[in-house]
Amino acid sequence: MRTSQIQRETHETAIGVNLNLDGAGTSVVDTGIGFLDHMLTLLAKMGQIDVTLKAKGDLNVDAHHTIEDVGIVLGKAINRAAGEREGITRYGAAFVPMDEALVQVVLDFSNRPFLVWDVPLPYGQVGEFPLEMAEEFMRALAFNAGITLHIRLLSGKNTHHILEAIFKALGRALREALTVDPKLKGVLSTKGML
Repeated sequence: MRTSQIQRETHETAIGVNLNLDGAGTSVVDTGIGFLDHMLTLLAKMGQIDVTLKAKGDLNVDAHHTIEDVGIVLGKAINRAAGEREGITRYGAAFVPMDEALVQVVLDFSNRPFLVWDVPLPYGQVGEFPLEMAEEFMRALAFNAGITLHIRLLSGKNTHHILEAIFKALGRALREALTVDPKLKGVLSTKGML
């Protein structure tokens, strides 16, 4: 089983996560930010990743530290659970619609972290989630998971729908990229390592 457990505590947040990449998509998420909990639950379900995540942050200041640090910890947990990445298909891609919104997510478990965020969002919030933090979350996740991550909004107006499509597509792309192909020996790279 590809599992990991991460605990991270700073002066701003305390976060613990248990993760199973070969799960059934079950999740128990409590970040203190309802919309983020909803998005992480969707990601886990679509990725068929079991996640238990508890975060306590300085929400009296704002949601920034909690959202970014959850991305860091979740990224580290994915990276650790993926191990040496032997046998994984490495690449994942998904198009996901949510009513009028259509999103594309493409990723590579390359150990070369990068984020391309082509999602113009207005200034504002969905619940207690500042829209500007969606990009920060994805950057923290990508850089700590060791993935190259491209996210594009192809159409959409409703910010809830857009973000929901993004997290669902991310889950589906992760599931595809992390699938173990029994035909692969070692890693899918001519360099012999990722």
